[in-house]
Amino acid sequence: MRGVAEQAIAVRRDEAPAAAWSFAYFFCVLASYYMLRPVREAFGAAAGVEGLPWLFTGTFLAMLAAVPVFGALAARFPRRTLLPIICAFFIACILGLFVLLRSGAAAPWAPAAFFIWLSVFNLFVVSVFWSFMADVWHEEQARRLFGVIAAGGSAGALAGPALTAYLAGWLGPVNLLPIAAVVLAGALVCIVWLRRWASPLPLTLPSPPVGERVEEGPLGGSALGGITGLLRSSYLLAICAFVALGTVLGTFIYFQQAQIVRAAYADPGQRTAVFAAMDLAVNTLTIGAQLFVTGRLAARFGLSRLLAFLPALSLAGFTALAIVPTAAVLIVYQVLRRAATYGVTGPAREVLFTVLGREDKYKAKSVIDTVVYRGGDAASGWLFAWLTALGLGISGIAVVALPLAIGWIAVALYLGRREEALRHEGATT
Repeated sequence: MRGVAEQAIAVRRDEAPAAAWSFAYFFCVLASYYMLRPVREAFGAAAGVEGLPWLFTGTFLAMLAAVPVFGALAARFPRRTLLPIICAFFIACILGLFVLLRSGAAAPWAPAAFFIWLSVFNLFVVSVFWSFMADVWHEEQARRLFGVIAAGGSAGALAGPALTAYLAGWLGPVNLLPIAAVVLAGALVCIVWLRRWASPLPLTLPSPPVGERVEEGPLGGSALGGITGLLRSSYLLAICAFVALGTVLGTFIYFQQAQIVRAAYADPGQRTAVFAAMDLAVNTLTIGAQLFVTGRLAARFGLSRLLAFLPALSLAGFTALAIVPTAAVLIVYQVLRRAATYGVTGPAREVLFTVLGREDKYKAKSVIDTVVYRGGDAASGWLFAWLTALGLGISGIAVVALPLAIGWIAVALYLGRREEALRHEGATT
């Protein structure tokens, strides 16, 4: 039975404990986030579609402020200290928010501040998680295991809302915050175990485990090392382009979803049921892909094709929306797009960082995952508003998205080839 399981999910026996801790780490991170996310979505809905660009812009500015702080911490503290500091900081923020809300002293700007803070929280803890994974697992393992590890996050994304739905009626939304903090604290336990597994082994041990061993110590460099490293590397700039194009197209379909679903379903209860059904379909497809498909697709078709899958799907989806701009077409495309994002493209994109040095794995990656990602959000939100002001409808905006999708495919193919070249260069040095 164990051999069958190993074949099904491509995890070798000697990797299983570390893979399980990695799975649990990501589970705790996303379960805690998804316990808090319904509150953020309520604030975003209250702001309306018109207010979302401002919230996205505020999040982008917060990322700009946070990146040099993270860079300074990474330059000063070794990984064994850095990761717990970041986790403990966000736990303290959750508990501080709980105290503030319980006191009844929340200011009028508190909803917008919470929306921005939670967006920063989500991007930073996920970015740091994947930086750690790129540090722990070498490239061959990453291709096989990152899909399985990502399934831990998907399981957390299911467990968090389920726990919220079950407890909210008894405890109230505010009293869920300490529970979310406890769940996030579980990530600290996983970090402690994984950093032991990734640390240099004593010479008395007969052979090292399969994970790549890295030297502990501060990353060094400057607080802005992530930005300068990014600007010096065509490979990292191409990853920026890949992220930015995906963010722009994702924002376009997110805003179109709000318009089409609102027009198709007048009753709020119907809209809620549609979104719930979409989430259920997305999570089911995502976990199935992460556990049983992504690793095998990477081994069979290579990283280039895996990275190009979502851009090609986006090209097909926006083409369909340009021709038939209906709720049915949007729902099918959005479900497939989100499942491919989390189940296929997300794990494949993280493999790109395994061939980089440690400073780029942490500092440059944090810039890409936070500033570039949220900058794309903010820019595409205003671009969508501008296109709408020009009179473009669903079909017109879908047509605008088509050349962006084609460019996204080209960038994906380039990155896959460049990653392979860097991997071979590293193997020969």
